[in-house]
Amino acid sequence: MKEVVLGLLGLGNIGGGVWDLVQFFGKDVEKRTGLTLQIKKALVLDKKVHGGKDVPDEVLTTERNDILEDPEIQIVCEFLGGEQPAASMMLRALENGKSVVTANKMALSLHFDELRAMAKKTGAGLYYEASVGGAIPVINALTSPLIANHIEQIMGIVNGTTNYILTRMAAEGADYETILKDAQRLGLAEPNPAADVEGMDAAYKLSIMGSLAFHSRVHVEDIYREGITKVTAEDIAFGREMGYVLKLLAIGKDNGDSIEARVHPAFLPADHPLARVDGSLNAIYLYGHSFKDMMLEGRGAGDAPTASAIVGDIVQAAQNAVHPMPYLRPETVPVADDWQSKYFIRMQAKDAPGVLAEVTGLLAGEGISVSAMMQKHAVPGEKATLIVITHSAPEKAVQRVVKALNSDICQVDNVIRVEG
Repeated sequence: MKEVVLGLLGLGNIGGGVWDLVQFFGKDVEKRTGLTLQIKKALVLDKKVHGGKDVPDEVLTTERNDILEDPEIQIVCEFLGGEQPAASMMLRALENGKSVVTANKMALSLHFDELRAMAKKTGAGLYYEASVGGAIPVINALTSPLIANHIEQIMGIVNGTTNYILTRMAAEGADYETILKDAQRLGLAEPNPAADVEGMDAAYKLSIMGSLAFHSRVHVEDIYREGITKVTAEDIAFGREMGYVLKLLAIGKDNGDSIEARVHPAFLPADHPLARVDGSLNAIYLYGHSFKDMMLEGRGAGDAPTASAIVGDIVQAAQNAVHPMPYLRPETVPVADDWQSKYFIRMQAKDAPGVLAEVTGLLAGEGISVSAMMQKHAVPGEKATLIVITHSAPEKAVQRVVKALNSDICQVDNVIRVEG
């Protein structure tokens, strides 16, 4: 048997989940791998307040150096969350030759280059399966089993909070604010939900997945981002009537000379594999030149699923004589600021002669053709709801049309992209 000595930076939900899994399932891991996992130290802010776990006093510490500078600790597991001090602690652990396992998508995506460089310099391992999709093994898939593929597309539901909200809105016809408050009451949304509902959480995850899939750094600040706060029950209902389901998607595409990286609400055909992923589940759809279509689905958050991925990384870090280092191209491929998509445009248009001609004329002027059109609540002389679905068109061209519409006769309420 080989003993593996661990240090935990943080003992909250995720750190506590890892503690529980090691204590109650450690013997099974030992039988299967020959590794004995020993947690020597766990960093906490206060030894009396540490998530309610039954942790011996000698394991708890309030001093980071008890972990980062202890030569006996081989693997440091980071669960602090946020950018700092998590990033600097991981960097120091790597500098000291300790492998790092993390679930921290924010610190990892923002400091990927320096963490990767330090790991390469010292030969330590950097493992982060749990940073995207909880227990879904998408990081391993991109870096190992699918390495002999040109990954052309990633499309993922990678935030359980927003998927839960949109699922409830679709099922109940309720508005965003009502479902958000209920999700907060149930503990499925944070008191300040901005990182989730504004798409920032998904952008961090897309930064990581995109960098690995396309072998070029996809920086968070280059990702187009739009949240779900403007989505209405009316949008969802009209989309469903036209055969679509609404999801918040993280989308990455390799276009050869550029990369698309965007997070926003998008309609999917009702028969698309991602369209049936409901509630707080996560799923990542991949397309590669060799394997074609693949979808990975499961619990994307929670202490137990995340702990499962972390312990898996610990085992890999302990077993690997040489730690894997993902390949990145020497030249960075630019992230595009324009892309092709279909569009759902919902507007309030005056029910009068010439209005449709103005709308379609502006679209035609930008080379955009209409795939479908629907009018609701029409009263002569007043405004009716007009829905236009376009064929594939450039993002910037659609935005020019929206700005050019005469608001006196046609007021745009929402523009939602259509994928799949």
